[in-house]
Amino acid sequence: MTATTAGVLFILSLVAALVAVHKPFGDYIYRVVSGSEQSRMERGIYRLVGVNPAAEQSWGVYARSVLAFSAVSILFLYGFMRLQNHLWLSLGLDPVMTHGAWNTAVSFVTNTNWQWYSGESTMGHLVQMAGLAVQNFVSAAVGIAVAVALVRGFARSRTGDLGNFWVDLTRITLRILLPISVLGALVLMAGGVVQNLSAGTEITTLTGGSQTITGGPVASQEVIKELGTNGGGFYNANSSHPFENPTTWTNWLEIFLLLVIPFSLPRVFGRMVGQVRQGYAIAAVMAVLALASITLTNMFELTGNGTVPQAVGAALEGKEVRFDVSNSATFAAATTLTSTGAVNSFHDSYTALGGMMPLVNMMLGEVAPGGVGAGLYGLLILAVITVFVAGLMVGRTPEYVGKKIGSREIKLASLYFLITPALVLIGTAAAFATGNNSTALNVGPHAMSEVLYAFTSASNNNGSAFAGITVSTPWWNTALGLCMLLGRFLPIIFVLALAGSLARQQPTPASEGTLPTHRPLFVGMVVGVTVILVALTFLPALALGPLAEGL
Repeated sequence: MTATTAGVLFILSLVAALVAVHKPFGDYIYRVVSGSEQSRMERGIYRLVGVNPAAEQSWGVYARSVLAFSAVSILFLYGFMRLQNHLWLSLGLDPVMTHGAWNTAVSFVTNTNWQWYSGESTMGHLVQMAGLAVQNFVSAAVGIAVAVALVRGFARSRTGDLGNFWVDLTRITLRILLPISVLGALVLMAGGVVQNLSAGTEITTLTGGSQTITGGPVASQEVIKELGTNGGGFYNANSSHPFENPTTWTNWLEIFLLLVIPFSLPRVFGRMVGQVRQGYAIAAVMAVLALASITLTNMFELTGNGTVPQAVGAALEGKEVRFDVSNSATFAAATTLTSTGAVNSFHDSYTALGGMMPLVNMMLGEVAPGGVGAGLYGLLILAVITVFVAGLMVGRTPEYVGKKIGSREIKLASLYFLITPALVLIGTAAAFATGNNSTALNVGPHAMSEVLYAFTSASNNNGSAFAGITVSTPWWNTALGLCMLLGRFLPIIFVLALAGSLARQQPTPASEGTLPTHRPLFVGMVVGVTVILVALTFLPALALGPLAEGL
């Protein structure tokens, strides 16, 4: 079997598995976020934090709850890292430096998981378990909760209530993320992923030298790292490390985990608005963009354009042999199409156009299928923009799933779309203007790609790194931390404000002039709007980086 054939079968098996679970898993998530029953553990949590689970919140209260919870999480995680030398299982490691602790705290709370450090030599086991892994759960739950709140805005009418953030956060964590993570950790352990509290084992190498093999609670963090589209690895090498991702079938499982919730959430949207076919249309947009990206990334890497790849017959630099080129390229596309940011190969070593694809995936807003929750609400924003553009063409007030898209709604949607490109382009320009681009190990277009990738990854809350650039300096940790913070919470505020505006409306009955938003024409329009908006925004920057290098 050729490498290309094996790669195609690998992708097709993923597609088949995602299609198979889309309906049952989507229906399960729908029951979790729509139900009213409370378990004993949930009632205990509500009493502990002083929350009335029966009280609903307006969009402003919901947003303040998200911000307050995230602010406390950042402060807690920052303190945890600064005091780690006094904690159990610190492994004798020093406290994390101030600007690094700030960057990492913001990174994990915003679901970015950008890592300027090597996990095994910087963080003790307790910080990884009780600090970073916990944020992997709750930051993912926050994203899903915000998406559900937006869908409630479409589904409800003549009300200012969007649900209760604390109830959504608790149910999503306990009923969706935690059970799958426990089961998944057992499966990964069976596949060879490490799970222990070892401080390290000294071994003698084949050449007679000495090396410490670091253990740790890896499997328990690995599952939620992918399932919650977080991406922060226990080890510096992330999912290319054999203790995190030992075999091709664990590689398949990790890709499946990072895609399964985002691809199932459109089913939740369809169920909640009472039009399942609307959910299928959103899922179709995700699928078209995802398959196009995965195909192009594989094509560019398997073709191996470049002097060295053509000489050796493959673009194998920076890739693990056990995954080969195609499985590495598929993993790279999947993690940047979502907001996962995990890597099983070094994107900096990709061909020029192959390395451009992860960049483009993030620039699309990570909506195909995007991060858990963030992908759905990002794509719904693009659907709102699409019906507005279509309404301008025919001179009619645009509508989407029974809600009119007026001036307030389109302003909020536009602000949502503009914030991350502004952060990416301003941040990249600032790096060059202040001379901080000098930390890139390359020059010319490739250096531009490295700097552009860093700000694109941080601003879109992805967290993957192009490598080839040193970002452990105060300037980089501060600048990227600000991009992660603003790139996460400003869009969330705009999304919740839009949800509140939609929820107050009366439903608008469909008429002869209503644009059908469940048919292939609309799917194609949303795909077109997404690609065109990104092209108009980022093409000049791409032309200075990967396109210049590739051509």
